[in-house]
Amino acid sequence: MPGRSAPRGVAVSGTAFRAIVGERDANLRQIERTFGVRLTAREGTFLVEGEAAPAAAATALLEQLAELCDRGYRLRARDVALACRLVREAPEVPLARHFVEGRVAGPGRRRVVPRTERQRQYLELARRHDLVFAIGPAGTGKTYLAVALAAEALAEERVRRIVLCRPAVEAGERLGFLPGDLAQKINPYLRPLYDALYDILGPEKVARMIEQGIVEIAPLAFMRGRTLNESFIILDEAQNTTPEQMKMSLTRIGEGSKAIVTGDVTQIDLPPGRQSGVIHARRIVEGVRGIAVVEFDKHDVVRHELVQRIVRAYESHEEAAARRSDAAGEPPDGRESP
Repeated sequence: MPGRSAPRGVAVSGTAFRAIVGERDANLRQIERTFGVRLTAREGTFLVEGEAAPAAAATALLEQLAELCDRGYRLRARDVALACRLVREAPEVPLARHFVEGRVAGPGRRRVVPRTERQRQYLELARRHDLVFAIGPAGTGKTYLAVALAAEALAEERVRRIVLCRPAVEAGERLGFLPGDLAQKINPYLRPLYDALYDILGPEKVARMIEQGIVEIAPLAFMRGRTLNESFIILDEAQNTTPEQMKMSLTRIGEGSKAIVTGDVTQIDLPPGRQSGVIHARRIVEGVRGIAVVEFDKHDVVRHELVQRIVRAYESHEEAAARRSDAAGEPPDGRESP
């Protein structure tokens, strides 16, 4: 059994001490639960007690949190919870890479920092490449971070507008059966993009930007025939595009523009027999200069912890179904073979 190490002392500045302790010692309790150690706080010093490896990890966390505070970072409870997760999952990556270097700047009201190592890599690649494919399950921050990057680029005047689009309802984008005018028909399918913008910039600012044409949110079909210069383009839910639609959307990218394509290939709603445009495009363009591909998995899910469990449950179910189908010689979805 691993042995307990001698208590470790971490001395920090007064400002850092108050920020790390948190309201009613809540941050200390979070650190104790994460690493299985005991923390004692006394006049600018933390005493860490526990087994050697967890105690060393908790000590490193405290030292890095203190460094962030001394650099002027305003530490919040959610930051401490995130820092615990990051140190536990990727101890070799300094926290400053997430909270300082990886932070998304912009005019928004919400501070946006990468919450997993893959998210940090995603932001880094998106800043260095003109086109990024972000592929992974729900809750991994693909769309939210893309919108944050778009707001940052707009605030820094690297682009003149933001264009957000997604295929509506299905690949054919048939909206005629829905009640209301065109705006009312397409609004439910664009709502997630509005939600991300509202959260990052605020509803009033977004409304003004839409009115001024600085932000455009539209179904993918509206992009046909256009060339988008000096724009930050986000194609969301791209798994539901056809190869033809994907080619059309990628060739809209004009001078001075950047684009991010997001998709979850486990949730394809295309009719049977239709190939997903994002899967098709990835095979064709991967390796092309200026294009990057980021793949998220269940470990990058940053929504409610329940979402992580749901993703794992579905993966287990699909793997079991595939094994049963292989044994029976049937397709995994239960349909008869052609």
